[in-house]
Amino acid sequence: MPKDFFMRNVFDPAVTTELIHRIEKLTPQSTALWGKMSVDQMLAHCCVAFEMAFTKAHPKANPLMRFLLKTFVKPGVVNEVPYKRNLPTAPAFRIKSEKNFAEEKARLNSFLEQTLAAGEAAFEGKASPSFGPMTAKEWNNLLYKHLDHHLTQFGV
Repeated sequence: MPKDFFMRNVFDPAVTTELIHRIEKLTPQSTALWGKMSVDQMLAHCCVAFEMAFTKAHPKANPLMRFLLKTFVKPGVVNEVPYKRNLPTAPAFRIKSEKNFAEEKARLNSFLEQTLAAGEAAFEGKASPSFGPMTAKEWNNLLYKHLDHHLTQFGV
């Protein structure tokens, strides 16, 4: 585990503020230290996890796929170990087209604020379309470590 990684709590106002400050440091010219995504694609990619929490934009996985995802993928997604660089991305998270940087940045910040406003209790038992019901801690770990991974990828 990298020495500087520490799992923070997205339900803490100070952490939300810190994440928004990091996002605000990004510009349309920001480039990745690794990987293939542009900064606008990365912002849209990070929004997908929040879309799964707050919208019906992503269909539920069928029962067999959900069992496989829950059994084999979820443990690595919701634990407190940071993601390794260049891991494969699930199809729902692949952003292939160019996106509007300002819109995606605003959308991601809005999702962070919505998460904070909803609070930890709203995430306890909340179902993921991929993994089924999750604890608030699992949601926190998924959201924080995914966002931290990609902000680090872009040097902020």
